[in-house]
Amino acid sequence: MTDSLNKCKANDTPACCCVDVGTIIDNEDCTAEYEHVFTIESEAQAKLASLTQAAKAVATEPCEINSSIDKVEGGFKLTAKFTFCCGAECLIFQLKLR
Repeated sequence: MTDSLNKCKANDTPACCCVDVGTIIDNEDCTAEYEHVFTIESEAQAKLASLTQAAKAVATEPCEINSSIDKVEGGFKLTAKFTFCCGAECLIFQLKLR
């Protein structure tokens, strides 16, 4: 029989296998990326505006946004990268998009 206390990892509390939030949100990944092909360019522009507004609503400090809309076979490809000041903001942004 295995001892369940030995299955805990990272900064778990042995009594309940709870994980310290710093183990999950460690501020190493503060960037969210989005990529999608739209039929018309105005749809891609509207989506970028929507994403930008969502990012600004979450960010406590200005979010760095790098984006492009390129004509590709089948439409217009929107590629966007949102870099937040911390991992928690990035996670909240990603959850708001679901």
